[in-house]
Amino acid sequence: MQAIEGPLSVVFTAEGKFFSNGLDLEKLGTEGPALEAMFVELDRLCGRLLTFPAYTIGAINGHAFAGGAILSMTFDHRIMRTERGFWCLNEAEIGFPLTENLSKVILARLPRPLALRAMLTADRWNADGALVAGLVEQIVPEEELLSAAITWGEHMATRSRAVITEHKRLIYGELATSLGA
Repeated sequence: MQAIEGPLSVVFTAEGKFFSNGLDLEKLGTEGPALEAMFVELDRLCGRLLTFPAYTIGAINGHAFAGGAILSMTFDHRIMRTERGFWCLNEAEIGFPLTENLSKVILARLPRPLALRAMLTADRWNADGALVAGLVEQIVPEEELLSAAITWGEHMATRSRAVITEHKRLIYGELATSLGA
């Protein structure tokens, strides 16, 4: 049973100049039980968001790097602000490889050539480039970001949640299960 009945969509965003820079490797280190536990939780979160029983919108207010970029790929629709921020899988640059599970998220959400480029090059996409590449579906100025996300959410909330939920299960169910969701 769903906790919220009826029409629903959910907008995710952050405050400040970062949407998410991913895991805090300075705090967690690059190995050990704390890092492993964080990856288990990140996997689970990605799986739950991929199959969330409503339409999800990411209002990307700033930098989305590494785990933050991966997290952004779990949303059904992404809107990025135009003035500031990059989308980047910088693992190849910092010498910290993606896990198998997190690479599966990228490979499931992006066209293969784009996924390979993002994973292998650590290229950074600004809003214009992210839109052209297909990393986001919409770009807007900062002052319009939240209202654009809410407007799209209101539009999508009129769709059948049961059908959206079932389609997400069909599309991402196996992946979500492998992620621990």
